[in-house]
Amino acid sequence: MSPPAVNRTTVFINPDRARVLIRPFAPATEQRIVKIIARLLALSETEIDQLLAQLMKDFSERHQRAKDLFLQRFEFVRPHLVTDLELSEARKLVIGSYFTHEYSLESAALFNPSAVPHPDQSDLPPGALRFVLSLRATGEGHISSITFRTGVVTAENTITLNPPTRFVSEAQSVSDAPYDKARFSLQLAELGFAGTFTRRTMGALGDFFTLAELRAAIALTQNQLGLTEPNGNTPPPVAILDLALSNHEVRFAPGLRVSERVLFPRTPSQSNGIEDARFVLFHHDDGTRSYFATYTAYDGRSTQPQLLETVDFLDFKFITLAGAAVQNKGMALFPKKIGGRYAMLSRQDNENIYIMFSDELHFWRTATLILKPTYAWEFVQLGNCGSPIETDRGWLVLTHGVGAMRKYSIGAVLLDLNDPTKVLGRLREPLITPAEDEREGYVPNVVYSCGAILHGRELIIPYAVSDYATRFATVPLDAVLDAMA
Repeated sequence: MSPPAVNRTTVFINPDRARVLIRPFAPATEQRIVKIIARLLALSETEIDQLLAQLMKDFSERHQRAKDLFLQRFEFVRPHLVTDLELSEARKLVIGSYFTHEYSLESAALFNPSAVPHPDQSDLPPGALRFVLSLRATGEGHISSITFRTGVVTAENTITLNPPTRFVSEAQSVSDAPYDKARFSLQLAELGFAGTFTRRTMGALGDFFTLAELRAAIALTQNQLGLTEPNGNTPPPVAILDLALSNHEVRFAPGLRVSERVLFPRTPSQSNGIEDARFVLFHHDDGTRSYFATYTAYDGRSTQPQLLETVDFLDFKFITLAGAAVQNKGMALFPKKIGGRYAMLSRQDNENIYIMFSDELHFWRTATLILKPTYAWEFVQLGNCGSPIETDRGWLVLTHGVGAMRKYSIGAVLLDLNDPTKVLGRLREPLITPAEDEREGYVPNVVYSCGAILHGRELIIPYAVSDYATRFATVPLDAVLDAMA
């Protein structure tokens, strides 16, 4: 049976080069930092005032908190001052600006979207749904971050996006966020760092500890042992600290619009990108709800599947996933436990779709193969296009398949509600394949999604167009299910 015809809407999201983020700028050497500061200290106060006036004329309208950010950067380089003489605020602002730059986070692409219901569904017309859309924004150096948009689907399935402002802001680290010692120790063990150094360091900590306390415990153990006890190519102090930095919490200012919030790479494991977040609204056994997102952390050499957690899109926890089955890209969490266990789709071998079950959200050790490339449009590679969607007939999973000329298409499969290792049906032909006006972009001949939403009996599918921009399509759920073989 042929797949149903989808309705390609006119709703497009194109990358906007004007959405720029203030980012730290650090010269290559400390000597250069000292030289820049020395040159600025040699200027008169009048010259500093003139520089600051021009600086604010050029940049104050482009950023909401430009002065605050310049002062933060001044404090970062303050240790390089050769005197304790107090400086004027104007001079501090000017010095800070020389160690700051703008980054156009969407300059290359804005793609691989994932949609979930918005936490606030108030003040909507009957039958309407407000949603949050996450997007992979890619800029200079091919560094990817997570940005957001919001919108509404009406009772008639008309999609409206809220226009974003030009402003974007990073979240701030929560420095006193607690670490769970038992979970952290188990993560280290799964990574192969369970030796003497690790045991002594963990032994110096309480059941919950902060990053500062961990740094102190590492220093104490180093002093006690007088060595770092090498383990492979990575010494335990480095591994312990890297794991802690990868498990961190960030928080946005409450006044920021959702579209003004950006999750930018800030840890060693994600230094070159936070890629392809698959958000899902998760229903806990106790009736509470959280948003989780599996994503790919990229450090410029290797990729690592990781997890995000939030309840309000203001406070985000970054969590390292561990276990033998935490491999490859494209993990997608089911929106609730199945048979009392967490369930996750994965792609262990860069080719097939697997399913995993675990009693613990952060540890995944075994995987079961459930789907292989079967049709010509997916012979190269098969993977998911977001978390499974619960329907009255089974778990609907949007898939991506790669065929000839590395052409990406979107398909669909249906898994049993109680035993999702059972495949009940799948589309023989793609649901969405690149249309003629969708073939050109950053990566040609690609359509791809990281998560659709169900609105009544209509499937709302945001999808990337050739790894450049984002478009929306809609299709009746029953037409998709009826077309499955």
